[in-house]
Amino acid sequence: MRAVRFHEHGGPDVLTVDEIQRPEVGADEVLLDVEAAAVNPVDTYFREGGYEPGDLPWIPGSDCAGTVAAVGESVSDYAEGDRVFATGLGNWLQGTCAEYVAVPESHLARLPESVDFDTGAAIALVGVTAWESLVATCSLNPAERALIHGGSGGVGHVAVQLAAANGARVTTTASPTYHDRLRELGADDVLDYSRDDLADAVVAAGRPDVILDHRLDDYLSFDAEVAAQDGRVAAIGNSDAAATFESVPNCRSKSLSVHHVLMFNAPDFGGVLASLATLLEDGDLTAEVAQTYNLAEVADAHRDVLEESFLGKLVVTP
Repeated sequence: MRAVRFHEHGGPDVLTVDEIQRPEVGADEVLLDVEAAAVNPVDTYFREGGYEPGDLPWIPGSDCAGTVAAVGESVSDYAEGDRVFATGLGNWLQGTCAEYVAVPESHLARLPESVDFDTGAAIALVGVTAWESLVATCSLNPAERALIHGGSGGVGHVAVQLAAANGARVTTTASPTYHDRLRELGADDVLDYSRDDLADAVVAAGRPDVILDHRLDDYLSFDAEVAAQDGRVAAIGNSDAAATFESVPNCRSKSLSVHHVLMFNAPDFGGVLASLATLLEDGDLTAEVAQTYNLAEVADAHRDVLEESFLGKLVVTP
């Protein structure tokens, strides 16, 4: 099969398309014929060496959608020909930018017939991240308000929909280019993240009970300032290793809690994916696919996911 791999850590140019053997499936694994895989910022961290994957050479890619081509001897819930989507790959398990990938049964769920493979791949990792942040960790309740920083991003645009589907009122930030679409996806208040009075605007919309923060080093003190009493912050990203509060007493007076969320630590990939599949089938959730690439263009996708402005996700079709 053809697979994108890196044989050493470095920039996008270390990615090559190699001819390699199809993976053998273990007893509790399925072999997927990959129809689509997504590119996420975390894939670039593994490639650069900031996060350590398994032994090189390594296939990048954390999520995919496709058709079951073979099943291990202990697999009972899936059969050849089933449409599925999966995530939790690309870290200690070889990734998804390939024609085939071996996936533990626990890391996948059935993809509804009404949902195309590109959407399934695009929503898997970001959907689990948004679910673990808003639902599992921060217990977002109906009638609460959520603040989603970066609503046009991969996680952000799914989190907006998930919060709305949960009955919450949603404030999000984004470039004005994406405001109308984010309102269509369920946001009640969409604010330009660059405005000078952003904190006042967030408070005017309603102090958020739950905040999804993708840049904790930039917004941690902001979150503490605007949060409601007993506010919860789900921290999913940062560009600098340090993030500090300007006023710890302010956080203490609000009983503010900060929860660090990493998708790869999710205890039940398959269960969350199955819940996302229900929302997809019911039309309460979708993923925006901004651009598609072939395997030879994965290096371009790795550049674009960090450098370009777009709403939604980038998808690779082998």
